Amino acid sequence: MTVTLEPMPAAALAIWMRVQRSAYIEDRMRAGDDEAAATRNADASYEKYVPGGSPAAGHDVLLVSEDGRAVGSLWLGPHPSGLEGVGYVWDVQIDAAERGRGLGRAAMLLAESHVRSRGGSALALNVFGFNTAARALYESLGYETTSLQMRKPLV
Repeated sequence: MTVTLEPMPAAALAIWMRVQRSAYIEDRMRAGDDEAAATRNADASYEKYVPGGSPAAGHDVLLVSEDGRAVGSLWLGPHPSGLEGVGYVWDVQIDAAERGRGLGRAAMLLAESHVRSRGGSALALNVFGFNTAARALYESLGYETTSLQMRKPLV
């Protein structure tokens, strides 16, 4: 198994944006946002970081490929707080049918190399609390919790 990262072609990028925006809204709603707030947040993020449908300066939207076949995507860029030398995983997705075969781990290791090759000294990310599989993967790769948000519905 050879896993690689390559720039996402423009035609695929437009499709990726629609799919990822929708998934991000769903994730935010699952985490507690109402639909309007989740949509506003997604719109603001995509307008800032993928203006006009093209990644902003310093952002890379990449295909994750196994032996030349696309199996997912990876969006890397600068840290949202502007931390110097810290790359950020804005999104990583492995196609549902391809999960459980080590592709997410391989993609994250390639992400680390990608950031290192551009002078980065750290890689950060955000993961929704309900995404236990991703949290376990990141922890197994040595990622540490640096912040934690919690919520309790009051009924």
